[in-house]
Amino acid sequence: MTAQPPLPVAMASGAVPLGMAGELVRDAEGGGTVFLHGQASFSWDGGDEVGRRWAAVRLAALKAAGVAEIAAAFDVTPTTVWLWKQLLTEGGIAALVPEKRGPKRASRLTESVIARIVELHSTGLSQQGVGDAVGVSEFSVRRALKIAAEQAAAAVATPASEEPEALAPSPAQQPALPFLPVPVPRAAERASAALLEGASAVFAPAAHIRHAGLFLAFPALETTGLLACAKEVYGALPNGFYGLDTILIDAVLRALAGEARAEGATRFDPAELGRVLGLDRAPEVKTIRRRISGLAETGKAGDLIAALAKHHLAGTGPGGEDLAAILYVDGHVRAYQGTKKIGKIYSTRLKFPVPATEETWVTDAHGSPIFVVMAKPGASLAAELRDLLPELRTAVGDERRVLVGFDRGGWSPALFKHMDAAGFDVLTWRKGATEDITEDLFNQVTHTDDHGQERKWSVADTLVDLPLNTTKTSGEVFEIRQISRIVGTTGGGTRQIHIFTTDRGLPAGEVVYRMGNRWRQENQFRYARMHFELDSHDSYTSTGDDEERMVPNPAKAKAYQKVVAARTAHAEAAAIADINLMALKTPAEGTNELAVTVTSAMHNQAMAPLWEAGKALIAAEKAHKAIPAKLRLGELNPGQQVLDTEVKLIHTGIRMAAYNTSMTIAREIRTNTGYRRAKQEAHTLTRQIFNQPGNIDTTTPGYLTISLDPLPTRAKTAAAAELCEHLNSTKTRYPGSSLILKYEIKTKAPALIN
Repeated sequence: MTAQPPLPVAMASGAVPLGMAGELVRDAEGGGTVFLHGQASFSWDGGDEVGRRWAAVRLAALKAAGVAEIAAAFDVTPTTVWLWKQLLTEGGIAALVPEKRGPKRASRLTESVIARIVELHSTGLSQQGVGDAVGVSEFSVRRALKIAAEQAAAAVATPASEEPEALAPSPAQQPALPFLPVPVPRAAERASAALLEGASAVFAPAAHIRHAGLFLAFPALETTGLLACAKEVYGALPNGFYGLDTILIDAVLRALAGEARAEGATRFDPAELGRVLGLDRAPEVKTIRRRISGLAETGKAGDLIAALAKHHLAGTGPGGEDLAAILYVDGHVRAYQGTKKIGKIYSTRLKFPVPATEETWVTDAHGSPIFVVMAKPGASLAAELRDLLPELRTAVGDERRVLVGFDRGGWSPALFKHMDAAGFDVLTWRKGATEDITEDLFNQVTHTDDHGQERKWSVADTLVDLPLNTTKTSGEVFEIRQISRIVGTTGGGTRQIHIFTTDRGLPAGEVVYRMGNRWRQENQFRYARMHFELDSHDSYTSTGDDEERMVPNPAKAKAYQKVVAARTAHAEAAAIADINLMALKTPAEGTNELAVTVTSAMHNQAMAPLWEAGKALIAAEKAHKAIPAKLRLGELNPGQQVLDTEVKLIHTGIRMAAYNTSMTIAREIRTNTGYRRAKQEAHTLTRQIFNQPGNIDTTTPGYLTISLDPLPTRAKTAAAAELCEHLNSTKTRYPGSSLILKYEIKTKAPALIN
């Protein structure tokens, strides 16, 4: 066969080769053309530096040749090609425009750079550190600070309006917002992140931001005290681009958007969520985990929860009431589905024992969570309540009496006496059977609830004595107030239920209402489990349980079941024996009673089943008594693990703040808008507003204006507008900045620039 030479890559002589498939042909005017596989792919004229740089970056992206080979063909260094690529990524094609060289170049100390230098210097960062963060020299930092001082002095000398709105341009002068522009580059700060406690928020005007509705959460988030309490407890995270405030705000916003776990960050575009944080991109999963783990290593998660509780109880309720006056306590079982050997706890929701951890939650009268502690394995609610009282007293902050409501799991007359002496009033259901109250003691009582609705009940208000010793031999009792009600049963009958309280001054109607109001806590568990990942395991780290800890012996319970069965069999045998003896002693019809003879053999035969049942009962009781009530955990379940609590408590504190933020906005919708279905749809509308897109406008000095897109219906749009107007009255500042948040609803689509 005749071998034919391959076709040339380019049809011009003097071409510079680019890899195996390309060549660069230069012309006399300084332009050039790149051929790939014989086809002209990139071309630029003489003086078109942007086209030349674009061709070099695209060749590197296509991997048509090595970076070093491309740099040699374009007469630059490989570092320059890499720099062009970074400029294109961060600023688009416009960033490839070369800057003018020489002394006539515009100063880098623009107004925005000077403002950034002043902001960083105010955090205590050194002048050299500020220069490294902004990308200027230390001399430029000193010059910028001098310029800022001169401008501040001039501003003081010149009268100005107190409101930033006086400086706002007229509507005709308002510039159009760019449609999803590239985020503000933060490469310099990321490069010097080791010198920063955290990058501050920098916003750029942008239209159609996907998560703009989350900005409406900041006024309510500020009332939770999460950022202030975290700063008080932890101070700051180790130096890095993402500071403490950023990590917490990011976690709260993700929770409000429906992704409370760290893994939920993968379901957001980092650049889109970063616009709400004032950054070029939001932190990713590994960064979130690393920063939260850094907080957990300090071991101060419990202090954070306590600080949040103290901040919450120091405020007032929606109607001005004392939030610390009424608290509810309940245990919550968090099931575990992993492979670690975790102790089992009975779950009332799942209706069977499961590997789980238990938490003790405290909420206020409105069902808002304020406190949580991780319960000890196997601990009862009564024991947890006794241990929780000192922490509750610290959170309340003074010696005022507090009404504490809980369910029958905390039943303990000794605990009631202890709580009463410690300044806490008990509110709980009576446990166990008791005699009914006579009907002549029942009277009609009323109570007006938080919504102005009058409720009526027929109750009996009495005092009862509770024995403090389970053996009932000491005679010591505790007198407590009992409120009784008559309620219907499934079969159409009635029964009495009883409420206990040590507060003798509280009206009977309010006692009934407050006890029934504890179901708000159950609703909080259910809502938080559905929307805030309450039961998620944010860390699967575990440690060995204390094997010397004494735990209930399950063999004791099984033996007692045998005792119960033996007692039942003995009672049945006794009844049968009585019937048999009566049959022996009863003469046949028409027979004289004196003719009836009962021999010892006949008597023994009739009593034999009873005697056998008695022997079995004695044997079962002896076996039960011989079994120890408790065993070492190491003997019963060696190798049992306990899940880490620090990371979980930190995430729980964040979710508590997110939950309370959502509840606050929902309450504002009910009370400060005219939305007719607010009672039924306030929470749904809250979630819809948080996920609403909108614009970010920074053109008004001193303000960060958020314009949300209209909602699907006119009624919801009007409600959102009223909510925005109410939130504007708070004049909330974006955390860590001096920008006042201003909210509005768009009336028509704004003009966009491409």
